[in-house]
Amino acid sequence: MGRRACGGGISLLREALADRGGMTWQEIRRLLESKGLPHDASFDFLVSLACYQSSGTRCSLNRGVLAGIGAYLMWGFFPIYFKSLQSVPALEIMFHRVVWSFLFLILVVLVRKEWLRLKREISRPRVVLLYTLAACLLAANWLVYIYGVNAGQVVETSLGYFINPLMSVALGVVFLRERLRPTQWLPIALAAAGVVYLTLELGKLPWIALALALTFGLYGLMKKVAPLGALHGLTLETGLLLLPGLLYLLALEQSGQSAFAHAGAGVTLLLGLAGVITSVPLLLFATAARSIPLYMVGILQYIAPTCQFLLGVFLYHEPFTQTQLIGFSLIWVALAIYTFEGLLVRRRAAALAAAP
Repeated sequence: MGRRACGGGISLLREALADRGGMTWQEIRRLLESKGLPHDASFDFLVSLACYQSSGTRCSLNRGVLAGIGAYLMWGFFPIYFKSLQSVPALEIMFHRVVWSFLFLILVVLVRKEWLRLKREISRPRVVLLYTLAACLLAANWLVYIYGVNAGQVVETSLGYFINPLMSVALGVVFLRERLRPTQWLPIALAAAGVVYLTLELGKLPWIALALALTFGLYGLMKKVAPLGALHGLTLETGLLLLPGLLYLLALEQSGQSAFAHAGAGVTLLLGLAGVITSVPLLLFATAARSIPLYMVGILQYIAPTCQFLLGVFLYHEPFTQTQLIGFSLIWVALAIYTFEGLLVRRRAAALAAAP
């Protein structure tokens, strides 16, 4: 965004805030988008500036930050929950997440009296097709993550979510034709070098990490063009997976292989809580995404893989060799450059906007 566009955006926001007093995060974004302002660092800065100046969004920002921290901390400690179910096959755990999450989410929808609205939204075939693809990606991501944790690969699962932001950038270039600044290519190249180094030195591809980054990155890409909100979207996704999940769990029950109600009260309780444990951080994240700038969400997202990494090394005593340290360090440096570069560009945009 050039100086003229940025200055025009500030004038537009001043007039809107003067007329209306306070604006929500979504209203600010829609106002700027309606004027054709491009999505870049200056755009994010303008939204952040308006949020700060708008009395109606300051409290929302604080709530959003707390919601984001809560969501990423819960995700960060997920390994403890799944390790408690280590005796249960990953596919069974995954389908319990689907079934119980759907029941919890549909209850939330009913309590909020949004069922008729959801019913209207899912009546379009294109929406159902889009969310069917998203549901498959989500199921694959959940399955690989559960398998990785219970196979003693918590450190590698953390690597997948460290890589994820850069994977998302790369997918944006490939599928959305997004253009990167020259300085954004450096962290992507460094992260790729880290993965190649780990592959060559360890003699195997870190497939768990790559599968997690790729499935979640593609899932995020689908959600970027998806029309439903977070609650309705996840309700539809789990609803689309509900029938296969029920059929699989019933087949396990019929064959006498089901862990639910047969592997002890503790396991049964934990499986039954899968819906709440899965859905609460997603709802918190949705609150954060609506309330705070995207760059802030980007910074907070490192909380989860950091917690997972620390759990893997210090609680579960997974091996972390010098080779892994070098590979991880390349990726950590890449993330530091990516984050710092983004903050620097936003600072320059702020200086440009403040110039007379």
